[in-house]
Amino acid sequence: MSLSKFESMLKTNEVYFFDAVEFETIIEHYLNIGKHSLAKKAVQLGLEQHPSSIQLKLMKVEILIFEDELHEAIKMLSNIEAVEPHNDEVFIQKAIILSKKKKHTEAISILKESLQYIEDPSDIWSMIGMEYLYLDDFENARLNFAKCIEVDYEDYSSLYNIVYCFDMEENHEEAIQFLNAYLDKNPYCEVAWHQLGKQYFELGMFKESLTAFDYAVLIDDSFIGGYLEKAKVLEELKRYEEAIENYLVTLELDDPTAYAYVRIGECYEKLDNLHTAINFYKKAVHEDPLLDRGWILLTNACYNQENYQKALFYINKAIQIDEGNALYWRRYGDINLKLNFYEEAVSAFYTCLKLGDKEIEIYVALADILLFLGEFNEALKILIQAKKIYKEFAEIEYRLCGLFLILGKEEYSLTHLKNALAIDFEYHTIIKELYPSVFENKRVQNIISKYKKAIQ
Repeated sequence: MSLSKFESMLKTNEVYFFDAVEFETIIEHYLNIGKHSLAKKAVQLGLEQHPSSIQLKLMKVEILIFEDELHEAIKMLSNIEAVEPHNDEVFIQKAIILSKKKKHTEAISILKESLQYIEDPSDIWSMIGMEYLYLDDFENARLNFAKCIEVDYEDYSSLYNIVYCFDMEENHEEAIQFLNAYLDKNPYCEVAWHQLGKQYFELGMFKESLTAFDYAVLIDDSFIGGYLEKAKVLEELKRYEEAIENYLVTLELDDPTAYAYVRIGECYEKLDNLHTAINFYKKAVHEDPLLDRGWILLTNACYNQENYQKALFYINKAIQIDEGNALYWRRYGDINLKLNFYEEAVSAFYTCLKLGDKEIEIYVALADILLFLGEFNEALKILIQAKKIYKEFAEIEYRLCGLFLILGKEEYSLTHLKNALAIDFEYHTIIKELYPSVFENKRVQNIISKYKKAIQ
């Protein structure tokens, strides 16, 4: 009633009288729904009609803090404190200001001081816990959230924060002890079972993890998070059909997600049902066209089916979304190579190197394509770059042998041949494959023969 009366007053520009409590209700309503300009207007009118109301002044402080008018907020708090030095809200707002100024230790001191004046300390413990989190003091944060749990076993926000602290400390065993003790007192808490399952999962205890998630969805059969985590565990246990069933449950309970479609697709792929996997990957990218993971999975599936044209279409989609991903460019290079698009493959592998992917396979593939294209000097440059990183690798030494001989530098060539044979004699057949004219060279044949005799 007072809300509609207030909004009617704003429309007509008339001034109606409200008592202070009505103003508080109106302001709280607007703050809760995020309409700060209307809350601000109500505070202004409220203080005009009730200039001595401490509660309205504190609400104004709250708005000032939200607007980062911290100096003005501090001034008002000092005036309020002079009248009511032990008002719990004064302590809270002072702590919030200190926190915003990143003075978390001072905020904690203020909040601890307030505890002696507050009837219900839970909110203060929670605030202290958050300040310790800002300081990365996970143990003290956890101890304060634990106090909240002792008072209210259904304070799930504090429960999540406690588990978060254990996670940050990588202390999964203690987290499991805590959650089991909590479940002894509150056995029908699906949130705790869910968190327990995640802790077991982190330790690779998949059977225990599965049991915990089973309880979570048994208690709440519409608990999407429980089904998702349960499906992930079933994947780890290679029980792919059951994993699919659980992912499908999440699609029934809520709007379909690209994530669930992708996971279902991956399960079908592991079951060697590539056709169905591709259908689910397509559903994933339809649901979220910017999901590059969906496009790369489609790419790989088509590549494995030797459908390189489709694979090329899909990898282009992935690269458009994340052009800085070297793995995508590598796959793009491989596909173009399969399609005999050599220039595009060369460009892709150069991009991989530029993006920091300096795996030996990139250098070797690039050198071999450049050799095929007759770009001998470029191929040599690439192999010399590779040798700086991979000093004793037969793949590089044999290729350097071949290129140097093609370029008329026989002594260099033979030095690299000897290096290569010393590293891996069996691999010398690569010369015949890539550089047949070099393989026919008499000096090359002599050196190979000598090494063969030496190792027999």
